[in-house]
Amino acid sequence: MKWCRFRAGRKVRYGIVEEDRVVEVSGSPFESCTVTSTSYPLSEVKLLVPVTPPTFYAAGINYPEHITWAAQRVGTQPNIPKKADVGYRAVNALIAHEENIIIPRDSSGEFQYEGELVAVIGKKAKHLSKEEALSCVLGYTIGNDVSERSWQRQDRTLWRAKNSDTFKPMGPWIATDLDPTNLETTIRLSGKVVSQFNTGTMIFNTATYISEITKYITLYPGDVLWMGTEGATQNMKPGDVIEIEISGIGTLRNYVVGEE
Repeated sequence: MKWCRFRAGRKVRYGIVEEDRVVEVSGSPFESCTVTSTSYPLSEVKLLVPVTPPTFYAAGINYPEHITWAAQRVGTQPNIPKKADVGYRAVNALIAHEENIIIPRDSSGEFQYEGELVAVIGKKAKHLSKEEALSCVLGYTIGNDVSERSWQRQDRTLWRAKNSDTFKPMGPWIATDLDPTNLETTIRLSGKVVSQFNTGTMIFNTATYISEITKYITLYPGDVLWMGTEGATQNMKPGDVIEIEISGIGTLRNYVVGEE
């Protein structure tokens, strides 16, 4: 099943994507809901960010080749994490499928994509074992952890390098009943494939992260956990189209523009 959040006219609703149509739902996938008899052509609705999370978690560096690449760029030895470390991102940075990523005027030009699997929490969870961890997941969507690399090096925190407005595209919908340990990710920059990897190469998988988080923090319906990216990333420039495709989910597409 694919859950979306959409606007049709002035109405904002959740819906279920069925091929080329969206069936309207009364309520949401995070609470009681009823499928209605109203549907729309998918091409005629505006897809929104599939959820605005209460808390936005990020796995950070979670793939070996990405860690090696990042270390080589700054002349250090790769530092593979020994446990699942959790970071945060800002909700203000979220944008939807087909919306514009804006490069700030004072960006150095090291403005890069990171295609990521995103776990969407469906129910309240605390103290889950690794074996139980995925029971709290509603489904999975796609994220683009846009990063300004020079700011990432300069600032003591990632407040602008990762969290500036439009830096977090997410969507297009939430797909249920997937195995997060075996999904193929393909990233295309203006039509050219620039990265391909399988989620099975994560250092720590989704269940491990959820189990670690819930030792200390209660997860709530609508929370999201971005699971990191693999390999080298390239610069984006105005006029580029960035597409992140994950098997079983679909494609997140956004357009890169300069700040006016």
